[in-house]
Amino acid sequence: MSDHLVDAAETPVTGAPRLALTMGDACGVGPEIIARWWGQGAHAATVVGCPQVMQRAVASLSAAHRPAVVRLAAWADGRGLLPGQMGVWAPPGLPADLIEAPWGRVDRRAGVAAAACIRAAVRLAQSGDAAGIVTAPLHKEALALAGEPYPGHTELLQAEGTPPGQPIAPVRMMLANPQLKTVLVTIHVSLRQAIEQVTFDAVLETLRITHRSAQLWGQPRARIGVAGLNPHAGESGLFGDEELRIIGPAIKAARAEGIDASGPWAPDTVFMRARHAPPEHIGEFDVVIAMYHDQGLIPVKYMGLDQGVNVTLGLPFVRTSPDHGTAFDLAGTGRADASSFGQAVEMARLLLSGRGVRV
Repeated sequence: MSDHLVDAAETPVTGAPRLALTMGDACGVGPEIIARWWGQGAHAATVVGCPQVMQRAVASLSAAHRPAVVRLAAWADGRGLLPGQMGVWAPPGLPADLIEAPWGRVDRRAGVAAAACIRAAVRLAQSGDAAGIVTAPLHKEALALAGEPYPGHTELLQAEGTPPGQPIAPVRMMLANPQLKTVLVTIHVSLRQAIEQVTFDAVLETLRITHRSAQLWGQPRARIGVAGLNPHAGESGLFGDEELRIIGPAIKAARAEGIDASGPWAPDTVFMRARHAPPEHIGEFDVVIAMYHDQGLIPVKYMGLDQGVNVTLGLPFVRTSPDHGTAFDLAGTGRADASSFGQAVEMARLLLSGRGVRV
């Protein structure tokens, strides 16, 4: 294993890279978990990021987990690297002094770099040069300091993934682990705004996107359980009428289209009912639709962060991510767990196989 950067010219070039791995926030654990995961074997992928930052991350790991960082002059140069070599391509727009951004702190330069990597990866996916995208965590505050108008990955990917001149394509955030899948109607907005955004059209569109996406992970007619917005799903209007006016009619419309949707169910029990952990517990639903961010994400994250995966449904390309954040307290320690990142890669491969692509 190498402790210094290697140029791609020193390696043979065969085959083609398949996945684009964006390094995330340079000050967080993103570069480190990519490097740790990479050190576990050979991979059909290329990192979109800063070679110096990736080398710093590699140096934080024990010798047994250190891949050799190969600096690529062009994306195409990442084809056919040798086992133990990790190709890193620096896209346009990276700050020249990014390596000076310290671990464990919010830094504008890291936000600029994270956004540049995402945009470059989207271009690669749109052109077919990358089969899909797996994103390491970014920091929303750093993104804001960089002047980005998007509160997170999902919104940035949604904007960048829409062709010029066309209306913004509807997308949805799904968090999944082997026991539970949840899809959100609303995401990174205040709770008050989320309630306002729970409309008939938003719920129906979420059901449609979820139904189509489930076909890619091998469930042609997924059983979709829909959570209510209010306690006890409104208790027939006693605790709120959104279930009667909005959510119930949207479910009825989805069923008329052949979507296997049911509810609205009480939010405090629907996730337990959907949990699939055979043989002791067989889930009643394959996926749950949640009305707002914390309603859907708390149940999945409570089961553990090591196997959770974030998937953006509705994009014209595959995008997955680990379900945890930048973990500034662990950055640079060499102790960050790469399990969720590995699961994100496996989910990307599963979704790509549903599109007839093998990576």
